[in-house]
Amino acid sequence: MRKYRFILFIVIGLICEMGCSGDSDSFQEEKPEGEKKEVVDPNFHIYLCFGQSNMGGAGEIEIEDRTVDERFQVMSACDSDPVSLHRQPGSWYKAVPPLCSGDSKLSMIDYFGRTLVKKYFDIKVGVIVVAIGGARLDAFDKQGFREYYRQTDSWQKEQMDNYGGSPYARLVKMGQKAQQSGVIKGILFHQGESGGKTDNWPKEVEKIYNDLLVDLNLKSESVPLLVGELLYQDQGGICWGMNDIIATLPNVIENAHVISAEGCTGQDNFHFTSVGYRKLGIRYGEKMIELNNKNLSN
Repeated sequence: MRKYRFILFIVIGLICEMGCSGDSDSFQEEKPEGEKKEVVDPNFHIYLCFGQSNMGGAGEIEIEDRTVDERFQVMSACDSDPVSLHRQPGSWYKAVPPLCSGDSKLSMIDYFGRTLVKKYFDIKVGVIVVAIGGARLDAFDKQGFREYYRQTDSWQKEQMDNYGGSPYARLVKMGQKAQQSGVIKGILFHQGESGGKTDNWPKEVEKIYNDLLVDLNLKSESVPLLVGELLYQDQGGICWGMNDIIATLPNVIENAHVISAEGCTGQDNFHFTSVGYRKLGIRYGEKMIELNNKNLSN
């Protein structure tokens, strides 16, 4: 009798083991298609873009702006996009403006991407835009956003809520998602109209830049930071003095590059016109092309 019991236990054990193995294999086969790892395309160049309302875009979107090459893509990052733009956060779409949110308009990023795809016929360009109108730099800080959110007004809280409360965390999350299909090649930044006129501003930018590099496993030598100037005084800008501080950023961040706003027309004291955004965006793109060529020659 003991002998039969022993044999029975062995048989039951084998059946359980086979059953468990079968469940595991079955689970793997039934994983949803969207959860499968995407193939990373080295020719899909991705750029993270963040800043204030000029980064979001305030230029009127005209007929010429609606014709976009299929190789220029935008990843939705804003929680209001499903309703306002019929885009799902974390998914790629043809980069027809507005790129930031339903409340934004034409920005320099529109013509940054167009400049790159016009120059390179063998790549795709993807952009991720996170922008908060009127935001101080703290709003984009990995830790500092909490205190900023607590103290800011309801209008800015609402904007931050569209990024889950933390614009920085949302940018990282979307960046990680984008790295499943392409390669992050640069970070574009435009800020300074609010709370920028301090000598500590470059160090604060450096912290955010370094945090992004660490959290996205990027190397500074291969991921430049492109920073645009603010509206010039002769174009109606009232924050033009901040450009002197922006000019010092390459002294703090070795791979930072300042994009001139000279001659870029303004529509008010803070924002560029559509013509100004196009010109500034082309300059962002030309600088990135210059840096790409430099890297190829090294």
